[in-house]
Amino acid sequence: MGPLPLGNDNDLDDTQFYNRKEEIQFLSDNLELTRKGSTPTILLTGIRGVGKTALMKKLKKNFKENFLVIYMDLSAVDKFNKNSFTRLDFMKLFYETIIQSCNESNIITADTQILKYFKTRNFKLDKFTSIDNIPLPILKTEEDYMKFTNFVMNLPQQIYEDYKDTIGGVLIFIDEFQILKQLDEDVNGFLWYIRSVIQSQKNIGYIFSGSMSIKDELIADIAGQKGAFGGRIFNYEIKTFSFETTKNYLNEKAEYINFTEKGFKRFYQCTKGILYYVNSFARLLPPNEELNEEKIIYEFKKSLPYLLIHLTNEWYKLNNQEQRIITTLIEKPLKRIEIANKMGVTSGAIGASLKKLQNKILIELDGDKYRIHDSIFKTWLKKEFDEKGYYPY
Repeated sequence: MGPLPLGNDNDLDDTQFYNRKEEIQFLSDNLELTRKGSTPTILLTGIRGVGKTALMKKLKKNFKENFLVIYMDLSAVDKFNKNSFTRLDFMKLFYETIIQSCNESNIITADTQILKYFKTRNFKLDKFTSIDNIPLPILKTEEDYMKFTNFVMNLPQQIYEDYKDTIGGVLIFIDEFQILKQLDEDVNGFLWYIRSVIQSQKNIGYIFSGSMSIKDELIADIAGQKGAFGGRIFNYEIKTFSFETTKNYLNEKAEYINFTEKGFKRFYQCTKGILYYVNSFARLLPPNEELNEEKIIYEFKKSLPYLLIHLTNEWYKLNNQEQRIITTLIEKPLKRIEIANKMGVTSGAIGASLKKLQNKILIELDGDKYRIHDSIFKTWLKKEFDEKGYYPY
């Protein structure tokens, strides 16, 4: 048996993938409805590191033989524009992903790419030239955003119509959907546009997935009663592993780890059943050595910088005000005015920073109070202060 997957490894083989049978069955049953002309639309939510991406890639493998499966990772959108995120960036990434998926499935798309060039551009007469005394017009082109958008959004339906004798439908998985909050215009308006296209399609299935708190306002914008997809999208949360599931998982996949009863209880308290932390921490534990509660506490504190590398990288990119907001929340959740008072600034002065920290899933708004989203991240900050007497600004 191979080693446990890396914490950030989302493309798992069958020997590494564990559990999630109920989730796979539910999602598969809904996606299969595309064969009958339905357009199932699912919002897959869950905290960061719980295994949503691995689950989507598992579904992709299961369906790719009989369906065209398009997997789009929104975190790749910055390849088009490093400084901002626009609708055009979204559409360019979507188009690129569709063509790539078609190529992987041996669906010929050269004609589609040529058609796209003419359908999504406006042609203007630039000048005349002459070849063998025959005047020829030289055309200048510019991309038309609306033409390009309509072409791309309707392309999955066109592909299905062209290949419906060989595929059961087209499945579109859009991952890291929370990045849409960084759109440089009205997000809700864009969501309504996407809905307007989806509701006219047949034999196309959608899963939108993102690392979001269940309290995230984007969920309300998508699936709330007044949201763009209100009543037309199913919100399905991927839960963390339970105590027993985590225990069974490690017994099967990492039998060389020797927990005492209290040692495993402490391990579960540290990782909270979040698969990223379960895998990452378990890989760092010494093999074939008795791991009691005290040993797990020691190993956990030692491992924190490695477990949180993805969040500490984010931490050091924050400006001073953003870092100070987070440290004010270490002891307890606070209202916006309480954060501002502790920092000695006005409430309005921290609005942009609060929004940015929420978009990065470092803090969340729970009722009228903000709190640090990841308790293990909070533990690392406390440890840094206890050992050094100051936070790692």
